[in-house]
Amino acid sequence: MAKKVLIVYAHESPASFNAAAKDAAVAALTAQGCTVEVSDLYAMKFKAAATTEDITGGVKDAENFCYAKELKLASEEGRLADDIKKEQEKLKEADLVIFQFPMYWSSVPAIMKGWMDRVLGFAYAQEKRYSEGIFKDKKAMLSFTTDCPESVYSDTGINGDINVALWPLQNGILNYCGFQVFAPQIFWDPATGSPESRSSMLEGWRTRLQNLCGEAPVYFAPLDYFDKEKCFLLKPEVKEKYASEECGLTVGIHMGKPLPANSQTKAGV
Repeated sequence: MAKKVLIVYAHESPASFNAAAKDAAVAALTAQGCTVEVSDLYAMKFKAAATTEDITGGVKDAENFCYAKELKLASEEGRLADDIKKEQEKLKEADLVIFQFPMYWSSVPAIMKGWMDRVLGFAYAQEKRYSEGIFKDKKAMLSFTTDCPESVYSDTGINGDINVALWPLQNGILNYCGFQVFAPQIFWDPATGSPESRSSMLEGWRTRLQNLCGEAPVYFAPLDYFDKEKCFLLKPEVKEKYASEECGLTVGIHMGKPLPANSQTKAGV
């Protein structure tokens, strides 16, 4: 089991179900001998906006300001704002990162997206990404609540397939940085459930955390499946390999085939 765990937590209320899920994770992981640190973003009043204030000593090119480039340079030169440096130190120490949040607009709350933009910015590198990303030895997962039942995020539900909604977060952010991504922990509509159902959800979360080390991560196509010389299009031999398969590789790389079921919510192979 991962020995150092960072929980990035985003909810305003300590009486919320998200707070209970966060507390359950802290207790369950600590009981297993893990060192757990929580970044409580609202309590920290974490700044969400990515601005020139994140770089000390001035930017290199103020006229054509590019946040990603300036952040990378500032990171290499030790010129990042203190709040970013503190979070990056936590991240570098962690074996496992859990993002605990309520789903807003099919994504994370703005304050958590700001954490990702500002803290993970130094990991946004074309030379080291996806299966070669700088966090390839670390694990990460999303744990979140919804305000609707599971049927709303089904393939025939009004919000569409939850796997499609998760692709930008799990592939575009976590997998891009190299994380091995565990399947998400989804708490479907706890607000309208009974106290017993909420207790059952939390117990299921505790049980899962006890066995998390035995889980396989979600599957993502490795970087070498794509041709660097052709703008990272899928290589012909890979397309040929999967030509007889019923479904595409993932919800993001479907190859004109039906979307594979649960490719973002279940462990892959």
